[in-house]
Amino acid sequence: MPSFTHEAFVRLFRDRPELAPELLDRSLGVALPEYTEVRTDSAELTELVPAEYRADLVVLLIKGEPVLGIVVEVQLQAKVEKRFAWPVYVTALRARLRCPVCLLVVTPHVEVARWARVPIELGPGARIEPFVLGPDAIPVIEDPTAARDEPELAVLSAMAHGENADASVAARIAFAALYACLDLDTERSALYADVVRVALGDAARAALEALMQSPEKYEFQSDFARKYTAIGRAEGKLEGRAEGKLEGRAEGGANAILRVLASRGLVVSDEQRNRVLACTDLTILETWLDRASVAASADEVFV
Repeated sequence: MPSFTHEAFVRLFRDRPELAPELLDRSLGVALPEYTEVRTDSAELTELVPAEYRADLVVLLIKGEPVLGIVVEVQLQAKVEKRFAWPVYVTALRARLRCPVCLLVVTPHVEVARWARVPIELGPGARIEPFVLGPDAIPVIEDPTAARDEPELAVLSAMAHGENADASVAARIAFAALYACLDLDTERSALYADVVRVALGDAARAALEALMQSPEKYEFQSDFARKYTAIGRAEGKLEGRAEGKLEGRAEGGANAILRVLASRGLVVSDEQRNRVLACTDLTILETWLDRASVAASADEVFV
């Protein structure tokens, strides 16, 4: 069964098919034919072969009719059988479309990219050379404004560089990707945020939390929590302007934290739930709410 990470990579290209030709052009320098439309197509490649073959995704470049088919394959590890299946994908799609077809392999791992780049020898005088988008070919996007213009590319960047040796760099890339989620619908925003979280190493996740808690990032945190949970966070909800309303505001803040965690599918123990509901310190509740939108588990919220 495909992993969450594998499906997340595929989802990015399915949500924005233009990613495939753009990265072939910008990152790999592939000369593409003129086209006016980009769309996904059936990835079932069973018409001309007896066994079932299914690619991860098929993207078509169209100018009145298909001018190039792109078989997009996400690869998280080297698998010998893929080097026998990939030529089938390419030739079956070429026969169906009656136009040129290429293979684009996407991977976040340097060693898998190196393996995938080796030409596939079909026999004397025939070979297939995959185009490979490894970490070295996927852009590093740290600018939140640029990320907002291309959210899928920003998330792809976070997935490819989330375990960068420099945790502060990985955190900035992740922050830019999360910032890009603000303009998206709630479902994509939530999914992409989870994708970014899963991609980060422990050090980068800690660096991201520290980055998001900096004063200049407060407005982002508020906007992100509001968008991510679709529950809203009223201005001053946790600020307790009047002493007489302190208890009510604390209760509202505690409930907001629990809703954030529930919306992200994070399990909260009875002890943690009671701890949240009993808390009346608005500063602590504010910290927990900020952590709830990025933490990998409830335990990380209440450290």
